[in-house]
Amino acid sequence: MFNLASSLSFLDNPSIDWKSVVTTLLLGKYVFESYIDYRQHQVYQRTEPPASIKQEVSREVFLKSQDYSRAKSRFSFVSNAIEIVKELAVIKFDVLPRLWSFASTVSVSLSKYSFIGRFFGASVMSQSIVFFAITTALSTVESLPLSYYNHFVLEEKYGFNKSTVKVWITDAIKSLVLTVTLGSPFVYGFLRIIDHYGVSFVSYACVFVLVAQLFFMTIIPSLILPLFYKFTALEDGELKTAIEALAKRNNFPLTQLFVIDGSTRSAHSNAFFVGLPWSKKIVLYDTLIEHNTTEQTVAVLAHEIGHWKLNHLPQMLLATQATVATTFILFSAFLENKSLFHSFGFTQVYPAFIAFSIFGYVSAPVGCITQVLMNVLSRKNEYEADEYAKSQGYTEDLAVSLIRLATKNLGSLNTDWLYSAYNHSHPILADRLSALGYVSKEKIGDVKLDVEANEEK
Repeated sequence: MFNLASSLSFLDNPSIDWKSVVTTLLLGKYVFESYIDYRQHQVYQRTEPPASIKQEVSREVFLKSQDYSRAKSRFSFVSNAIEIVKELAVIKFDVLPRLWSFASTVSVSLSKYSFIGRFFGASVMSQSIVFFAITTALSTVESLPLSYYNHFVLEEKYGFNKSTVKVWITDAIKSLVLTVTLGSPFVYGFLRIIDHYGVSFVSYACVFVLVAQLFFMTIIPSLILPLFYKFTALEDGELKTAIEALAKRNNFPLTQLFVIDGSTRSAHSNAFFVGLPWSKKIVLYDTLIEHNTTEQTVAVLAHEIGHWKLNHLPQMLLATQATVATTFILFSAFLENKSLFHSFGFTQVYPAFIAFSIFGYVSAPVGCITQVLMNVLSRKNEYEADEYAKSQGYTEDLAVSLIRLATKNLGSLNTDWLYSAYNHSHPILADRLSALGYVSKEKIGDVKLDVEANEEK
């Protein structure tokens, strides 16, 4: 049987300066992404909307959207620069072995407590989990200044932020606790598989990840989201009746309808469904209901049901599994690469979790390619779901809803083709309207008023 690790054993060579290799790859990715971002930033300088949507979107709304997009673009340039500096500093100053040593100290200290030591002895496995918790906590803390600016300066300026500092801090703490609590068992299981099967771990790890994905997709949303949002059953009325009728026509296994208070955190809107294959819950943001008529809201759900009816979720899951398998196969070639460990300051122990962390740097170019391929598949699915909603008789309602969604969220209405291919999982508004065959009867005038109201705040 073909063994990639054996075929690429020549990479385990002390003469290879892996730090320089990784630094070059990271800088290459940063330059490439910055170039793409710059191309898109130039698009944000335009003062006239694309000809294909001039009938749907007023010039005032377009200019406001461009202004918001430029602000986000500038923020992205700064945050990306900070991120690359941080990554290069971690490599240059041997931060990983220092954190690994600290994780060892913490692990040994925890093992001295009888209750904890019974389940958490001082070992490479426990040290890896502590390392995961420490790096997750540090990452959360490091992200706070930029997150604060994004929420309370940038989003606030354009009227989108509805949160408070207290809620923001509470959400950050909840996210950290949940990531460590739910992520630690996953890390443990993954490392156990590698520990048992060595470089032959790939197929077993893929099955493990698939099971974990299904668990997180079906069970966790119902348990986790209520920790951040208030769920309220959709009241009886025209909207509920229309949604239930839509579900019945399409044999969609709807069991519950909820509205969440998304407006307490953001003015952006959304809708989605969660649950097991035979029992689905539809969740609507209160902002979606507020911004759309009953028919337009139902049209959005017809699109979402289209994803379900056309088996897009299994398709995306399969594509994700292919990406995971590719990643694991490549990782198997580096799992026991001692020259890689030595370059990054690990000369005595060779932990699998550290190998995977370093491999994340090495595989950056592969991630760029898979990102583009996943976007291609996702955009195809979006067009098909739009077509499904159209077949249900919702062409105009879906089109108007898409226009309102894009303009109320001040979404980018014009994009550079390369930037779009690399970053967008959804087609831009003009392309979706064209595919729907929508012909505008009038501009969506109320959007202009909402945007101007945001300016006055």
